[in-house]
Amino acid sequence: MNSMPLYLKAEVKMEPLINSWYAWSYLVSPLTFSLLTKKLHLRVLDSYLKSPNQHKKALKNKAMRGGLFLDHDGDIEDVALLRDSTMNDLTDLLTLSEQVQQFSICLNERADGSSLTELYKELPESLKGRVELGYDLFNQASVRFIEPFFYGSDFYKPTLQSLSFSHLDGDNRPFVLSSPRLPSTDTLIVSRAFNDRSNDSLFAMRSEPQDLRFIQDYFGWDELEQAQRDLMLTFFSEQKPASCHEPVADQLRLRVRYFGHATVLLETQSVTVMTDPIISYDQEVGESRFSYKDLPEKIDYVVLTHNHQDHVMLETLLQIRHRIGTIIVPRCSGGSLHDLSLKLMLEVLGFESVIDISEMETVNISGGLIRGIPFLGEHGDLSILSKLAFNIELGGETFLFAADSNNLDPRLYQNLHKVIGSIDHVFIGMECEGAPMSWLYGPLYPRSLERKHDVTRRLDGSDSDKAYELISALNPKSVYVYAMGAEPWLTFISSIDYTDSSRPIIESDKLITRCLTEGIQAERLYGMKQIEHNKNEQK
Repeated sequence: MNSMPLYLKAEVKMEPLINSWYAWSYLVSPLTFSLLTKKLHLRVLDSYLKSPNQHKKALKNKAMRGGLFLDHDGDIEDVALLRDSTMNDLTDLLTLSEQVQQFSICLNERADGSSLTELYKELPESLKGRVELGYDLFNQASVRFIEPFFYGSDFYKPTLQSLSFSHLDGDNRPFVLSSPRLPSTDTLIVSRAFNDRSNDSLFAMRSEPQDLRFIQDYFGWDELEQAQRDLMLTFFSEQKPASCHEPVADQLRLRVRYFGHATVLLETQSVTVMTDPIISYDQEVGESRFSYKDLPEKIDYVVLTHNHQDHVMLETLLQIRHRIGTIIVPRCSGGSLHDLSLKLMLEVLGFESVIDISEMETVNISGGLIRGIPFLGEHGDLSILSKLAFNIELGGETFLFAADSNNLDPRLYQNLHKVIGSIDHVFIGMECEGAPMSWLYGPLYPRSLERKHDVTRRLDGSDSDKAYELISALNPKSVYVYAMGAEPWLTFISSIDYTDSSRPIIESDKLITRCLTEGIQAERLYGMKQIEHNKNEQK
């Protein structure tokens, strides 16, 4: 093994971690990380330490999977250690969270339309020189956080970032928002910043080998115990993992592959575009799927529709960073806690070419274009701009990837049709029974949201009537229901477990039947699918 080049095995799983919690976008920014640590992570840890059996009992009920119940079968002392280290080592971040929320309350109570100048003198130390105070046209005051100054401060701690490696255990994983990843005998955790370029070299080992010395240096061989060394060696093989990706054939002008959830790969002979990448690992059991072995060596463009954990998946993005040319993201409003910059976050994490665009702006690509499209709904009525559907024109076909858009106003798509015309293929999510807004955004609120408000403000998409109004406006040839979070390898990040009686399944079935009756090709995507458009086809 020492003398041969080695490859990373296809079935090796990597989870990115921040302070032992599964890394998703709201844990990257020091601002939102501080609030989630204070108001979510510590709350879960304290609850578990008080009554671990209650958590274990709750998790036996699948309906409770998305709740604040910690899934841990190991030593309770590991949970206590994480709680204590968080309290002792992250005091500056915990102070930041308190000062952000206390000053936000103070501003709300004292700003009466008069000048805000004097309030700058009362800014807490953590915010001085890092915020701007301002009114909207109704004299409602708010804080604008100057994000680069938080990333450039001691509040941003890449030393808390690590990568956890293990072998697959089917599709089973604890739910990411409520369960930290604690040490175990079958995982090897490497403390390494996400922007470290050696990560790219490691993940490129699925197709390009490295020698044993590189692997030993990456994992810190000299610091590992013998059991950890033995585990590390099982992640690699002298045998090159199989690659199942084939270039687009001469007779094709476009190939479309569905990888699951909201992940679609569009390929011509000159360009590749992928939406919201979530890539499954390769395994022989369970549902059929495309995996990393089915990816092209180069993905020219990645588009990200919105900043939710099942659409901006760092686990996948970090593993394919070396393949990505440019990432296109929606532009944010600038400096609000609930609408931080995706572009800035990705750049801090080491992605070199990131473009942010607004509604109806376009990026020209070889043989087509990528256009940002307005995205209504699915964010609990919060004023969030960092969300876009995408119109992609490629290979003579036009597509709309609407992700979790909720068609709250059908006139929007009628107006869209006037500008860009009919769309050949519509991809739309129909998770129409979303969680209350506080499920995701609750820790960002200075005060708890009233329940009567929370239950009406859902993270939901279109039902069948709303989806059909969208389709009627855009006149597509085909409709694909996607982004449902139904694949078994997604439950750890979506917590979704549909049955035939689940409303999203019933509503999407109704839409498909209605489309087919109207002569529109329609289906709900699941697992994997390939669609080919030949050069001799007539549009």
